[in-house]
Amino acid sequence: MKSRERVQRAIAFNYPDRVPISHAILPAAQLTYGNALNDILATVHEDFGWDYLPDMKKENFSAIYKSGRNYDEFRTLWHVVVEGMSGIPVEFPLDDWAKYPDYIWPEFSAGPPKARQYSGHMEGKNEDYYARGAWITFFEQMQQLRGMENLLMDLASPSAEFDRLVEDLLEFNLNWIDRWLSHTYDGLHFGDDWGTQQALMISPGLWRRIFKPVYRKMFDKVKGAGIDVHFHSDGQIIDIIPDLLDIGVDVLNCQAVVVGMDVLKKEFAGKVCFRTDLDRQRIMPFGTPAEVKAHILDMVEHLGKPSGGIIACGEIGPDIPLENIKTMYETFMNLYH
Repeated sequence: MKSRERVQRAIAFNYPDRVPISHAILPAAQLTYGNALNDILATVHEDFGWDYLPDMKKENFSAIYKSGRNYDEFRTLWHVVVEGMSGIPVEFPLDDWAKYPDYIWPEFSAGPPKARQYSGHMEGKNEDYYARGAWITFFEQMQQLRGMENLLMDLASPSAEFDRLVEDLLEFNLNWIDRWLSHTYDGLHFGDDWGTQQALMISPGLWRRIFKPVYRKMFDKVKGAGIDVHFHSDGQIIDIIPDLLDIGVDVLNCQAVVVGMDVLKKEFAGKVCFRTDLDRQRIMPFGTPAEVKAHILDMVEHLGKPSGGIIACGEIGPDIPLENIKTMYETFMNLYH
């Protein structure tokens, strides 16, 4: 079975021949492990065709990971302590609403396909692979424009300027989505970290009033083009998972251990395809290879069905031992329904 069909069958609960595999490798891990990591990846058949279509990532990707202080295309200043690990924004272009009348939204152009280091074994034709593109945020982009403290105050005391920011950012993202949809992607990826370890950062009611309509408009555009919606969020997001499914999320990447695997199995297994997020806080960095394997099998049993519903993925950071990375991929490659 070709990779593209394998992923599509997993998402549709239509009995793929095995669980598809997706990489999630932080640049710092590649810098730390170099060829030792490449040797592991060379044994892995990854099912997403990263190399074949134009990579239109915003240029802030380099600003976020390059050591030092760097401005992204939105004019947010990032402070990166460790090369290859996401920095933190420290200066915000709209920290004062008085700056808004003069603010100019960035424009981006699509470049040629860019080679990536983490592809694993690649088949000869791009149509063999499921092509997933984009990384589109909304709540996080608002934080990077306003600053987190300002944004939380905005949410507590809405203003005409805040309403304008919501409208302007939505228009920007819809135009950006149009650019992605001009290419033949199978899925587009959205992401916003909404949860702390215990709960949402804002009330579920406020999320539904302000953000659910925004996501619905973006997802409707993608779904209307026949493209799958992938969504990532860290933290405890149990309160909004039904809403995310209601507005069209096809693949959900959440911290299953934080949300609770038992409740995910009871309420959502079979209703959405999960891109697994292995325990990055305890098991992957500190567990034994045997614990890593057991954790993966337990997660697949909780979140998947015999008919599908799983994309196997685990984030690789510089704190994950090589033996655990190797065990993770060996276990992934032997996940059959």
